Amino acid sequence: MNPAPPASEKEARLAARMLSLGIREEDLAETFVRGAGPGGQKINKTSSCVSLVYAPLDIRIKCQASRSLALNRYRAREELCERVAAILLGEKTRAQQEAERIRRQKRRRSRRAKARMLADKRANAEKKALRRAPAPED
Repeated sequence: MNPAPPASEKEARLAARMLSLGIREEDLAETFVRGAGPGGQKINKTSSCVSLVYAPLDIRIKCQASRSLALNRYRAREELCERVAAILLGEKTRAQQEAERIRRQKRRRSRRAKARMLADKRANAEKKALRRAPAPED
C-alpha cells in the first residue's frame, strides 16, 4: 500500500522553508524518469523517480523513495532544503548528525570516565547485594 501524499500543511511548511533559504521554483529544473531496482513491473513502467537540479548551487538530487510521484517530489525538495542549508548556513544535515552521534558512541572512554563508570557499577552491585535474601543457615 502506498503512503498518502504529503498533507497541505506539510507542503506549506516546506514552501516556507524554501522561501527562507532563497530557493525559488523557477530555479529548479525538475524531470521525471523511470525508476529502477526492486518493485517489479510497476516501478519499471511508471515515471515516478524525481530528478531535481538547482542551478544556482549546481545541486542534483534524485529521489525514488516511494512509488508515489507526489511523495517523491516532496522528499526531493526536502533533501534540497537540507543540502542548501548545509551549504549556506553551515547547518549539519541529519545524516551528518547521526554519523557524529555514532562516532561519539564508539569512541573510547577516557581513563577518568572509565574509572568513574566502574566505580558506579561497583556501588550499584553493592547496593543490589544488600537486597538479596540472606543465605539459609544449616
